[in-house]
Amino acid sequence: MNPQQRPNVIVILADDMGFADLGATGSEIRTPHIDGMARRGALMSAMYNCARCCPTRASLLTGLYPHKAGIGHMGTHLGDPAYQGFLRDDAATIAERLKADGYRTLMSGKWHVGGDLWATRVANWRVGDPDRPTPLQRGFDRFYGILDGVTHHFSPHCIFEDDRPVSVSPTDFYFTDAITDKAIGMIDESVLLDQPFFLYLAHAAPHWPMHAHEEDIARYDGVYNKGWDAIRTARHEEMLSKGVLQHPWTISSRDASAPAWRDAAHHDWEAARMAVYAAMVDRMDQSIGRLLEALKRLGQYDNTLIMFLSDNGGCAEFMAEDGWAQFYPDVHNDGRRIQLGNRPDLLPGGPLTFMSYDLPWANASNAPFRLFKHWVHEGGISTPLVVQWPARIRETGVVHTPGHVIDLLPTILEATGTATANEVGGRNMLAPDGESLLPLLTGRNWSRAQPLFWEHEGNCAVRIGNLKLVRKFQSPWELYDMEDDRTELHDLAPGNASIIRRMERDFASWANHAGVMDWNLLVPRLLAAWQMGDVSG
Repeated sequence: MNPQQRPNVIVILADDMGFADLGATGSEIRTPHIDGMARRGALMSAMYNCARCCPTRASLLTGLYPHKAGIGHMGTHLGDPAYQGFLRDDAATIAERLKADGYRTLMSGKWHVGGDLWATRVANWRVGDPDRPTPLQRGFDRFYGILDGVTHHFSPHCIFEDDRPVSVSPTDFYFTDAITDKAIGMIDESVLLDQPFFLYLAHAAPHWPMHAHEEDIARYDGVYNKGWDAIRTARHEEMLSKGVLQHPWTISSRDASAPAWRDAAHHDWEAARMAVYAAMVDRMDQSIGRLLEALKRLGQYDNTLIMFLSDNGGCAEFMAEDGWAQFYPDVHNDGRRIQLGNRPDLLPGGPLTFMSYDLPWANASNAPFRLFKHWVHEGGISTPLVVQWPARIRETGVVHTPGHVIDLLPTILEATGTATANEVGGRNMLAPDGESLLPLLTGRNWSRAQPLFWEHEGNCAVRIGNLKLVRKFQSPWELYDMEDDRTELHDLAPGNASIIRRMERDFASWANHAGVMDWNLLVPRLLAAWQMGDVSG
């Protein structure tokens, strides 16, 4: 490929955003820039992630299943290479592969694949140690953002620029805005250097804690007063009208742990929490609009391949003061006290709060599917993939063929003309597990050659063609036909024992090859790490 014609590549990753949270997939949230990319390019309706933040990020960056990349669980080292909590040396990142082939490699946002860096123990961080690799140690030329998994969006506990901590303004800082500003500056530098660039823009929005600008929250004043049941139904109906779903599947029932809206307490507060969440997604879309304008200003718009997706489904975690919140600083960087936890006596969204939007709203985010982040039913692993590349991809529309985050690296390598080298930086590398989606996105015939697999905390699944075998930890296998019933309402397991045995054997073979361990054996190790305060969330 002619160096002057090599495309730039941008991967934009949202954090804990559900399948139904974009305008393009039926949401009332305003996302005109992402929706525009979907219209001009392609929207993959059956894209999959790995059900949790850092396993997905590890897979995206390496093209490997997360266990093979070293992050079979989260950031805690559980005593095995598949569960070491940071990227393995034999798992080459996109940045390492592209940098070796002449690209300038840029990252702005959330890293979360460099081991445990616990927010309450910043003074003890061993950043840059072999078991605490930073983006610059894994192929990136530039980095700005957070190394761990969560941040206060107005008052981050530790921001890094390249490999050094930097201070931020106590009065004029918002993480989504800041990482976008830095990303645009990095692109400016690359254009001046006349190098093609790869940018990984890894958002921390709309992951808890929920913080947003007042003017963005105001745009959703009153929108959610009708409640989660009405919002969920409206999103499903809008999806059907837009052709987002391959077939008019019936929406799954409201989750058993979610009360009917009419029975919920604190209606005004609940509506306000969802308004903040919507504002966070809205602001992320605004930032993407600024990025697109920068590409146009620099003459890079047409020949830049952009991919947008989410790292898992909507998050049902409740933000109790003595739960996740206790592991994060309770003092703003201007000295004021932060009130931790989901407290109905506090208006959500401001810099002195630390809240989540909770299970019932996450159920709406994941419409029409079942369950949430952490589980490997469709609600936990489904994300829209929006792809734009004006020079090569022309109004492809909605694509229903299944894809997976392991496919992004092979797709990028093919698009950039980069060989899949077995050795990078003098190290032997594992061959990627994924398959290039470029033929599919450019209108050529393509079908997946290999099954798809998932395992997270004992939740397991395998998809072979239209059949998906799935189970919760310590529960029986369920069997679904994804073409007839992607909302997983009609379990075909009864009467199909032979199919289940065959698919279970395929899963067991993959699990053995990938290094998957029995979750029952890992739980005691994780609990021990919890007791030591050495675990990431």
